[in-house]
Amino acid sequence: MNALFIDWACFGKADAVFTLEQMGYKLTMFSHKDFQQRISPEFDKSFDETVKGRKFAFCFSFNFYPVVAEGCKRHDIPYLSLVYDSPYVCLYSYTMIYPTNHVFLFDKQEYLKLQNMGIRTVYYTPLPVNATIIDFLSGKKFDREKCTCNVSFVGALYNEAHNFYDRLAKVNDYTRGYLDAIIEAQLKIYGYNFLEEVLTEEILQEMLRVSPYANDRYGVETPQYIYANYYLGRKITSLERIRLLTAIGERFPNQLKLFTLNKETKIPHVRNMGATDYYAEMPYVFANSKINLNITLKSIQSGIPLRAMDIMGASGFLLTNFQADFLDYFIPDEDFVYYNDTEDLLNKIEYYLSHDKERQEIATNGHRKVKENHSFEKCFREMLQTAGLSC
Repeated sequence: MNALFIDWACFGKADAVFTLEQMGYKLTMFSHKDFQQRISPEFDKSFDETVKGRKFAFCFSFNFYPVVAEGCKRHDIPYLSLVYDSPYVCLYSYTMIYPTNHVFLFDKQEYLKLQNMGIRTVYYTPLPVNATIIDFLSGKKFDREKCTCNVSFVGALYNEAHNFYDRLAKVNDYTRGYLDAIIEAQLKIYGYNFLEEVLTEEILQEMLRVSPYANDRYGVETPQYIYANYYLGRKITSLERIRLLTAIGERFPNQLKLFTLNKETKIPHVRNMGATDYYAEMPYVFANSKINLNITLKSIQSGIPLRAMDIMGASGFLLTNFQADFLDYFIPDEDFVYYNDTEDLLNKIEYYLSHDKERQEIATNGHRKVKENHSFEKCFREMLQTAGLSC
């Protein structure tokens, strides 16, 4: 059986390719510079030439791409996409409704939102993880000094220069005060994102004046969605992560290692180790950190982030903020641990650093569950079955 694989530098590509080939699919890897565009005659031509005269059981991509959806619709190829990014504006393309689509979302609230809008091509599934990779890597040499620590955080701080929020620097004083207030309010609330709801027409008009946004005729996303998720959500995540990491550095000096793209970021008593490679290094960090933190991007409303699944997949102990979808598959304090606020986070770090046996048992339980229930093979088989395809 032939399958078309949209090839780009995505997380999980090696695992997905290996799994599909093990399942008996002969993959055609297709790449094009315009794969992220909503419309591209050049992409269409290349896609048509690739699939012409050939029979594909399905086309697969990590994340959903309108130009791929168009191509699959033209050639009547089932299109399976597994979305791991959030926010993800391409979900608001009119191409989402094509009957050839089968779009799998890891955030149940996002799935329900689209379902309630009448979109019937979306489904809910947690993200898969390669939970055997740490068994393979454990016998290999690695940089123990870099990858071993008491507490680690792997992720972006969204504090790069010229971020989206900085584009709002010239809003009037009333809007600035309003935005500051809702940012501080959202920072205090876990498990519910209200940002889109509180962007009033007056506030939106001022934001539009200073940093204009209008979707093209190929998308249906609202300005509220863009400002709430790309502007405010990332700013809130940046503030939250830096504040929490700063608090940990103060309570536990030099015990936290930060792995992030921005090597220049300095947080007192926190060691910034720079970026870590997804396959070559990151699993070692998770396996050799006594505590692995997950601080979820605010635009992920209820879903289990990829980073959290990767931590458990590598046999790491996971300490995370609360996300409702965890409760669909895991048991708190048995498979993972969540915190409610800054003080709770600090107290749980202190507790689990001094309770090795309990911490290791929780890490073992979490690893067993992702290995048994969230493998790439099981995920692909369930997606194919949902799409009505044999596997």
